Amino acid sequence: MTTPALAIQNLTKEYDGTRAVNDISFTIAPGEIFGLLGPNGAGKSTTINMIGGVTHIGSGTIEIFGHDNRRDYRNTRRMVGVMHQEIVIDNFFTIDQALRFHSGYYGVPDDVEWRQNLIERLGLKPHLHKVMIKLSGGLKRRFMIAKALIHKPRLLILDEPTAGVDVELRHTLWDFVRDINRQGTTILLTTHYLEEAEQMCGRIAIMHHGNLIALQSTSNLLKELGTRSILVYLEKPINQVPENLCCQVAELNDEGTTLQLTLSANQATGELLKMLCELGLPIADIETKRAGLEDIFLQITQTGRYTP
Repeated sequence: MTTPALAIQNLTKEYDGTRAVNDISFTIAPGEIFGLLGPNGAGKSTTINMIGGVTHIGSGTIEIFGHDNRRDYRNTRRMVGVMHQEIVIDNFFTIDQALRFHSGYYGVPDDVEWRQNLIERLGLKPHLHKVMIKLSGGLKRRFMIAKALIHKPRLLILDEPTAGVDVELRHTLWDFVRDINRQGTTILLTTHYLEEAEQMCGRIAIMHHGNLIALQSTSNLLKELGTRSILVYLEKPINQVPENLCCQVAELNDEGTTLQLTLSANQATGELLKMLCELGLPIADIETKRAGLEDIFLQITQTGRYTP
C-alpha cells in the first residue's frame, strides 16, 4: 500500500472556544493535485498552518509521507513547502540574496542549478537584484512560489497563489505547477478562482465553518451535482410557461422571449428537445449550459451539506 503524501486524522483546532477546524480527516496520494476549497473563515488556512507546522495542533494527527509532523518535525518541515495567502517577504533583501540562503533554513544545501531553474521559469531573472519592498504584487507572488520550492519539497501547498495577479501570470504559474507535478511534486491548492480548481484538481475537499462537508473527485462532483440548463430563445414572446413544461424547472423572462429549462443530472436532453418541437414554440435559437464547479460550490456551501 502506498504511503499517503498527506494523512490528516481527526484534526481539530479551537480559538477562544470556537472551533476553527472540527474533527476533519482526509488523505492525499503522492502525485495528486488536490483542492481544499471553502468560503472565507471555513478553516482552510488554519488547516494549512497546522500542516506546515506554524500553528499548534489542537487534537488529531498529521502525517507527511508517513512521518508525524509533531514527533518528526525536522523531516516533515523539509518535505513541505508553503506559499501562504498573505505576502510574506524580507523587505530589504534582494530576490537573489533571499533565494541563496533560504534553503538553509531547512538544513538543505543551496542547489545552484535548481535555484537558477526556478528563477528562469518564474521570470525573476531581470529582477534578481531588486529589494523586495520595491517589487510589484505579481513579482512578490512569483518570489514566494520560488521560496516555497527552493528546498525541493515533496509536498507543495499553495494558498491562494493567484490572488491579485494578472491573467498572463496566472497561466504562467499554472503551467509551472503542472510541470513540477509531472516531475513528482504533490500539490495541495486553495483558491477562490473555482474554474482553476476545476481544471487543475483531480479531487476536491470542501470546508464550511470548520467542517469537511464534501470530499470527492472533481469529475464525480460535476456528474452528481452538476445540472444542465437549456436556454430557448423565442422569435415571438409568450405569456406563460406552456403547461406541458410545468413538470420541468422552467423560468420565463419578463419579456417572454427567453425560456430557461433546468435538467436533472440523468435527464436526456433529446427528450426535452422533442417535447419543445411538439409544442410548436416559435424557437429562434437554443443554447445548452452545464453547471461548473462554482455553481456546485455555492450549492454545497449554502446548504452546508453534500447530498448527491
